[in-house]
This record gives sequence, C-alpha cells and structure tokens, in this order.
Amino acid sequence: MFLTRRFKHCPSCGSQVAYQVPADDNRERATCTVCSAIHYENPLNVVGTLPVWEDQILLCRRAIEPRYGKWTLPAGFMELGETTAEGALRETDEEAGARIELQGLYCVHNVVQAGQVHLFYRARLLSPEFNPGPETLEARLFREDEIPWDELAFRTVRETLVCFFEDRRRGLGYGLHSADIR
Repeated sequence: MFLTRRFKHCPSCGSQVAYQVPADDNRERATCTVCSAIHYENPLNVVGTLPVWEDQILLCRRAIEPRYGKWTLPAGFMELGETTAEGALRETDEEAGARIELQGLYCVHNVVQAGQVHLFYRARLLSPEFNPGPETLEARLFREDEIPWDELAFRTVRETLVCFFEDRRRGLGYGLHSADIR
C-alpha cells in the first residue's frame, strides 16, 4: 500500500500530527494531536497532451529532475483553479511553447505508487514551430520509427505513445484508454 506521510505538522495550528484511523473512517489520516484537525492526502493530477503534426509527435527533452535529459510529452501538475483541459493547454505552452487545439481526453493512467493520476489529451499542433520554456532542453517532432523509446522519462508517456500508434495503425479512431501503473 502506498503511504505518502506528507504531514508532520498540522497546517492549521502547527502542532505535530499522528497517523491514526479517525472515528467513522477506514484508513489512517494525519490527525493533529492538539486541534484534532484531520488532513487528507489525495492523489495529484498530472495533465498533458499528445501533440500531433501530420505523422509526427511532439516530445520535450526535460531540463529538470526527475529524469533530466529524458524525453516526455508536455505535461505537469494541474493547478488549483483550472480544469484538466486548461492545465494540459498551459503545460504544453510552458514546456514546448506549442500552439495546439485539444481533441479530447485520450489516456488516464493511475500511477498508484506515486500517488498520481496522469491525464493526456490528444492535440492537433497548429504550427510546427516551438518556443520551449525553462523546463525543456529542446522540443521536437518524431515519427514513430524515430521515437527514442529507451530515453523516455516516464512509463505513462510510453503507454500513451503505444496506445496512439496502435490506434493509428488500426484506423478505427481514438478511444479513451486507461491503465493502472504499479
């Protein structure tokens, strides 16, 4: 079982927390030893896109850890106050400087051990020109046979790309894919 144990001190009063099962609950929660506030630790959403230009996919080479120098789809943590689609658009702009049109939710990956849910949207690139931000060493287009499979940063990226190329080969459209990654 994945236990994040992110809390040591209560965000409400600053006192120490203890992990215990509160009354009427079924799992341990960070519970303040002074004010009794209960703090929930829930998965984080990672949102991104699978940008396509003709028969090519846009990948970004990471300029940050984790996985510095590895290739990824443009993606990152969703922010408060935005939808998953808005976050995917923002991340694509921040990481690749790419202009896109979203084409629908494509993959949902439950990354249990990291406490994350990754959501990727298919996207149509409006231009093959990019202006990568500070989190990206380079952004470039790859045909399927050019994908640096051994240099991909994350399993969710690999799974998304595999689904996309299989769907494209079948020619039956692009449905919604999901996977549990443990």
